[in-house]
Amino acid sequence: MKSQARPIVIAFWIVAAGADAGMAVLPPGPQAFSDTARAEPALRDIDGWINSEPLTLEGLRGQVVLVDFWTYGCINCLNTLPYVKAWHEKYKSQGLAVVGVHTPEYPYEKSSANVRAAVAKLGIPYPVAQDNQYATWKAFDNHFWPALYLIDRQGRVVYWHFGEGRYAQTEEKIRQLLAQPAAAGS
Repeated sequence: MKSQARPIVIAFWIVAAGADAGMAVLPPGPQAFSDTARAEPALRDIDGWINSEPLTLEGLRGQVVLVDFWTYGCINCLNTLPYVKAWHEKYKSQGLAVVGVHTPEYPYEKSSANVRAAVAKLGIPYPVAQDNQYATWKAFDNHFWPALYLIDRQGRVVYWHFGEGRYAQTEEKIRQLLAQPAAAGS
């Protein structure tokens, strides 16, 4: 019996040590390149749009779409922001559409005025959807801030990553998806 409990104790110790060191411990899963794409979720019940008229993922079909779940009070989200902004600038003319989905963690982050002020202060140039009701968050079955999802030109989520890091891998996946031709009729 002791030999069966030992791996569980070791796993618990690793998670606890990571938490004490301030590291995010994420569940294993398809956070990187995935050969298994899933159907495209929708931008649901958006409370308001910043930098754009209302968008739909169906309307963006034919483009590669990067959906960034974030909130302005999250330091990890703010740390990923320079990468997301750089990808937007570098690849928008090649067919990348970036959509920020601001899903609040705290009540004060639900204020449209606060979100607009944060978007302006942070210099975010791409569309930002305000997801106060968590409808889009739930449609993506998301559980983390920040979370990046890449949707291919056919409307399938083909890559996702939670937390900071994997910037080179994410950019490589963006380049791969942009290199693929759009489907006929897109």
